[in-house]
Order: sequence, then C-alpha cells, then structure tokens
Amino acid sequence: MSLLLSRRNLLRGATLGGGSLALAPWFPAWAQPVSAGIVQALPSVSGEDIRLRIAHQMMTIDGRESHAIGINGTIPGPLIRLREGQNVRLHVENALDEDSSIHWHGLILPFHMDGVPGVSFPGIKPRSTFMYEFPVKQAGTYWYHSHSGLQEQLGHYGPIVIDPAGTDPIASDREHVVVLSDHSEMHPHIIFKKLKQQGGYFNYQKQTLADHLRGEGQPAKDRLDWGKMRMDPTDVSDVTGSTYSYLVNGHGPRDNWTALFMPGERVRLRVVNASAMTTFNVRIPGLKLTIVQADGLNVRPVQVDEFQIAVAETYDVIVEPSDDRAYTLVGESVDRSGMARATLAPRAGMAAGVPPLRKRPIATMKDMGMGGMDHGAMAGAAATPGADDCPPEHAAMGHCTPAAGGAAEAGGGMAGMDHSMRDFAVAPGVKKTPTVQTISPMPMDRTGEPGQGLADVGHKVLVYRDLIAVDRNPDVRAPDRAMRIHLTGNMERYMWAFDGEKLNEVKDPIPFLQDERVRVTLVNDTMMGHPIHLHGHFFELVTGHGEYAPRKHTVQVQPGGTVTFDVTTDAVGDWAFHCHMLYHMHAGMMQVVTVRPRGGEGA
Repeated sequence: MSLLLSRRNLLRGATLGGGSLALAPWFPAWAQPVSAGIVQALPSVSGEDIRLRIAHQMMTIDGRESHAIGINGTIPGPLIRLREGQNVRLHVENALDEDSSIHWHGLILPFHMDGVPGVSFPGIKPRSTFMYEFPVKQAGTYWYHSHSGLQEQLGHYGPIVIDPAGTDPIASDREHVVVLSDHSEMHPHIIFKKLKQQGGYFNYQKQTLADHLRGEGQPAKDRLDWGKMRMDPTDVSDVTGSTYSYLVNGHGPRDNWTALFMPGERVRLRVVNASAMTTFNVRIPGLKLTIVQADGLNVRPVQVDEFQIAVAETYDVIVEPSDDRAYTLVGESVDRSGMARATLAPRAGMAAGVPPLRKRPIATMKDMGMGGMDHGAMAGAAATPGADDCPPEHAAMGHCTPAAGGAAEAGGGMAGMDHSMRDFAVAPGVKKTPTVQTISPMPMDRTGEPGQGLADVGHKVLVYRDLIAVDRNPDVRAPDRAMRIHLTGNMERYMWAFDGEKLNEVKDPIPFLQDERVRVTLVNDTMMGHPIHLHGHFFELVTGHGEYAPRKHTVQVQPGGTVTFDVTTDAVGDWAFHCHMLYHMHAGMMQVVTVRPRGGEGA
C-alpha cells in the first residue's frame, strides 16, 4: 500500500503535531514527509522456543517499493527479547533458494551455535530448518544478522534485547529500540561489482573546480599534492547516499518513524547500527545524550551531544525531554551524503525541524597514518631553499628525494629514514601483495579523538576514552604475549585484508590457547575507518582505565590510527574475526581465530 499522503491526512498530522508539520515545506527534499509519522514498535518474539522464517519480500521506503530479505515478514526482523539465565531454542527456517544463516552478534555461546557458515557450522540449506540452542549468559542490547553472502544488505538483520536476571541498574520510564541501517534498490552484488570496477564509483562528493572557485575544500596546493599521490581526500565511504536510503527501524527519513514519550520521562534508546557499510553520527538537537551502555555492557554514564556508531556497534542512551514538543533524531552518514531520521514526540503526527546535512569531511595527513610526524616542523622546512623541488609531504610519501640538509632533515631528522607510504620495513608481518596499497608510516592511537569530521562541530562528541566499565573486568591479568595486525587494502582494485592476505589466501587460522591473555594492536593502513569484530569474545580497550577498561566486541579503527585491546581467549573453538563493513569482509578482510584447549586436545 502506498504511503503517499492525502491532503486530508497531511492536515490531520499537522493538527496532531500542534502545527509541527507546518515545517515540512522547509524540510530538505530528502526529508519531505510521505506520512504523518509512523508510530509502530518493532514486532517482538520471546520465550524458550522461538521460530524465525527467512524469506524474500518487498519493503516500502519513503513510498517506494524495493526487494528485500526479511525475517517473519518484517525488516528489521522481529525484536528477540530474552532474559539472562534462560535457555533458548531458535528454530530458523530458510525459505530462500540459497543457503542462509543467522549470527547472534555479541552473544557468548558455544562456537557451533555462532552461525558462521564454513567456520562454525555448515549453514542452513534452502527449504530447511536449523535449531540454534544455547544458554543466555548476559544482558544488554545486541543484534543478529546473516553471515551468508550479501544477504545482510538486503534486510536480513534484527535486534536482540536481553533483560538482566535481577533488577536493571539502568533506570528508565520507557525504552525504544532504534535500528539504524542502509538499503539500496540496487542489488548488493551489482554494488560490489561496481566497487571492483571503480573503488570511488559511489562518491559523488569529489572536489571540483567549482568548489575551488567558491573557496571550499582543500587549498590548491593541497589538491595538487594529493593528486600527485593519486589519493582522494573525499574517499570517506565506499557506498554513499547516491544509492543508499538510510533507515530507522526499516523506515526512510520521509517516513518519519516516531518514538513517543511523556515530558519529564527518562527514555532509554537502544541504538543498533545494523547497516552494511555506514558509520552514523547520531545526535538529537536540543537534547543531551547520556551513554549508559556500549556493546551490551554497562558503562559509567557520560553525557555528550553526539556519538559516532560504527557498523555492528550498539549504544544505549538515556534522554530526558522535558518540553512538550518534538525532537529530531539524526543519524548522519559519516561522509554526510545522507541521513537516517526519526522523531521523538509526545504525540503521534508531530515533527521537528530537520537539520541540513553538514559539509562532508576531508581526509588529512593524520588519516594517511602520518599522525606521529611533526608537521609544524615539516611545514617550516618547506621554506628551505631548494625544498620546493621536493615538498616534505612528497618526501614522506617516498615520491621524491630531498636535497641533503633540505626538507626531510629539517623535519625532525627524517633523512635516511624511509617514510614511503608502502614501506614494508615498518610492518614486517605484512605480506607484499597487491592488497597492500599503503602502509601507515607513523600511525597513532586515536581512541581519544572523535571520528572523521567531528573534531570541529562545536559540541561534546563521545570518544572511546570516555567509556569506563561499571563492573571490574573479570580478568585483570597482564598479557602473556602481544601481536600486531595490520588492516590493509587496495581501493583501486577494491581488495581488503589483514596483513596483506585475503581470506582465500590464508593457509592457517590465527592460533590461541585457551585462557591466554593477549594484547592485540590493530593498525589501520588505509584511509577509511574499519569496524573490527571478534566473534565469541569481549575484549578490553587499552585506554587508560585499568581494571575498569571498557569491554567491547566491535571496535572502530580510525583511518591511519591504531587501537589496542587485551583479550582472554576463554572460548574454545573456531571463531570469525573480520571487518564488519560487509563489502570489505566479502572482498577478503576476514580470518579465522582458533582457540585450542591446553594440553593439545581437540576442541
């Protein structure tokens, strides 16, 4: 049924909203309403025996129909509501003509119930049913999705809420589940094909001469420098608003999904990023956001104005609207090519002003892995006679050789050091393959920084170092050993990998022994953020909080940055370890972690 409004319904919506919908003519084109607001909670299933059916269906987004894969006839799939301490049996019927699966993202369970075909189980054959069964050992906000092909992009995902066995320490008067995602009418295999043909195919925000004439974007010299390096500073997202609609609970920005509240209530928003490729920057203009949970685990409350949520992360947020008016929930894509939009309101039919999209971010030298260099000294060295023939930026990239005593030496004693953007000497564990386009010369820990484009927004943005666990970590031993893993890619050929090896090139899994304590440092050698997920485990971010380090199952590694975490490999079995950008994983950025019992016995 079409969602297009009749004039009567539009006027009714405006009346219900106390005139709020009168703002609609001034909304951006992509936010012009096609409904008076959809006030509809996600369907829910619960109990010890739950039945789910995976099937093709159509979905309507902003008044347009599109093909999708849903669960129990909905997109997202139904909210699975469980309780800590129960046992659950999930009977999953695959009504597709291809194999399918469900991975229970963030849940601690036996490895053969984890749901990754070819790693922990064979998958669910067409026209068959598979039963997952496991004890529920935790509480919090999680989600589930397909781990087969590119089905997740088509709508095969849904939220999970697990209530604690006792009283929930996070008090609220009501709650809403907010599932952010992306959807395209273009088939995901066509999207992937276009990315393989041209990595920047969907980037419609490249710098142009018109931008330059308006004084926007990079200065002319910077543009020339980046052009000589054959790198695009606007290459922030692989797939953008040029083909994506950004959704809240399966609804587009023009649908205006609405969450109700009473003024003065304490409202809990369980935010899940179930997108295939989109990092969202979330804010609610006019309201402070108090972060109380990250990846399902409670953290000490921290108040912010905005937070970045990477693919596969979850954050629980408390808001306390006191006024009898509507507020807009903004989920802006990291490249600012589009926006997921919803409304918080005391009554149905209300809407608030929709802010315009902000200017898209431009990558910097820090995003290229040169954050540890003294750029001030390097800039000063550019005035050295003869240095213009080999600017310090190009010398650092290995594109030219400065004269003796020139820019490189003046830039802090860099002469004699190879800071080429593909210097394998700085990453001895990385394989010399075409998958490695660049290696960060001097990456730095960026967990104390907001995400790309958020450094100068003028308000408080959540950073990982703000997160402090409520409960003391269960394992506070010092690491037994350390390892360094590089996130590598070749944007021109659209290949992605760990340490230069795609999944189909890897001969052996990453080995661990049961109950090892390992410190892992992830190094991002690319100019794009990567959300890295380890199945079957939580890990503690090394951000200076000791025994109360935040525990997560997914972490965003910013461009040119590093993230360090400690993990206790207490779950015997084979586990997937991958980038959660769906097309990155599909292109090879995935490996298998094997945890073996001590004493050499089989899992």
